Amino acid sequence: MKTKIICVLALIAVCAVGLCIWGGNSDPSEQYLRIHIRANSNEACDQDVKYAVKQAVVDTLTPYLAGVQTKEQAMSIVESRLRDIERAADRVLAQHGMGYVSHAALCRERFPDRDYQDLTLQAGVYDALIVSLGSGTGDNWWCVVFPPLCFGTQEPEQVRYRSWIAQMWKKLFD
Repeated sequence: MKTKIICVLALIAVCAVGLCIWGGNSDPSEQYLRIHIRANSNEACDQDVKYAVKQAVVDTLTPYLAGVQTKEQAMSIVESRLRDIERAADRVLAQHGMGYVSHAALCRERFPDRDYQDLTLQAGVYDALIVSLGSGTGDNWWCVVFPPLCFGTQEPEQVRYRSWIAQMWKKLFD
C-alpha cells in the first residue's frame, strides 16, 4: 500500500513538472471544434432556411462523427466532408427557392462568450466549421461539433469529461 501511494505521488509530481515545463492545454479554445451557420440576411425567410440548413448539416455529419474521441479526429472528418456539407446545404436552399448557395470551410475565428446550457465557452479564437449561406451577413446559429454538444445522440447534459489522473488513481487502487 505504501508503495502505491509513493507511486501515485511521484506520478502527480511528474505530471505537475511536465505541465510547468511544456505547458498544459489550459486554453479552453483548444479543446473545442465549434460550428457557425451564417444566414444570408436577417429577413425572416433567410433566418428560417438557416435552421433547415442547420438540421441538414447535423444530419449529414452525425453518422461520421459518431464515436469520435478527439478534436483532431472531428476536424479531419469535417474537413473531408466539406463538399458534402455544401451539397446538403445547397439542396435545402434550392428546396426553399433561395437564389444563393452555401460555402463551408474550417478556419480559426474569434467567438464571444457563449452559454450552452450548463457550459460557458469563454471568448477567444476557436477552430470552427463555418457555413455561410449566400452573403452570410445575417444572424447566425452556433454550437459545438466536438465535444458533441450538437451532434450524435448525446444530449448536452450527458457529455462527460474524464480525468486522466482519476483514471490512473482508479487503476492503481481497484
